[in-house]
Amino acid sequence: MAVVVVATITPQPEHAAAVRAAVLAAIPQVHGESGCRRYALHEGQDGRLVMIEQWDSPEDLAAHGKGDPFAELSQALDGKLAGAPDLQVLTALPAGDGAKGAL
Repeated sequence: MAVVVVATITPQPEHAAAVRAAVLAAIPQVHGESGCRRYALHEGQDGRLVMIEQWDSPEDLAAHGKGDPFAELSQALDGKLAGAPDLQVLTALPAGDGAKGAL
């Protein structure tokens, strides 16, 4: 069963551009990881970055967390965030139109 993750990253204001650039640079590498269905960055009006992820399985998500792109991104963000990223691992509850009711 697919796994959806919503990761919210809050940069320190003075590091907002560097954090955004580091996350954007990591995306193509993550897209090449096994089981990655979606890894899409969004920016809130308050400057928070929200990554919407979808993985084929919990095992693929776990491998992502141990992979080089994740480690490199974590290192690039060190000391530049207002706090630890907020990670929510979600299980879909499909409803309605199958193409619209779940990721």
